[in-house]
Amino acid sequence: MSVLVILILASLGLALLFLAAFIWSVQTGQFEDTTTPSLRILGGDPDSSPPAIKSLRTKSSPCPEKTNPTQTD
Repeated sequence: MSVLVILILASLGLALLFLAAFIWSVQTGQFEDTTTPSLRILGGDPDSSPPAIKSLRTKSSPCPEKTNPTQTD
């Protein structure tokens, strides 16, 4: 029976700890802007392209859309 009391007190302590962490995160502004990070992934960042695509963008060709990456110069 004493183990049950210890477990209840431990779970209440843990719940209070999580509640305090949640209140702290709300107070510090962690949940202010929840829309922008999910939309940022859709916009794409030109600096985060893989190196192969970056090298294709830097080559001077008359029509970059029709550049075949398997061709060698």
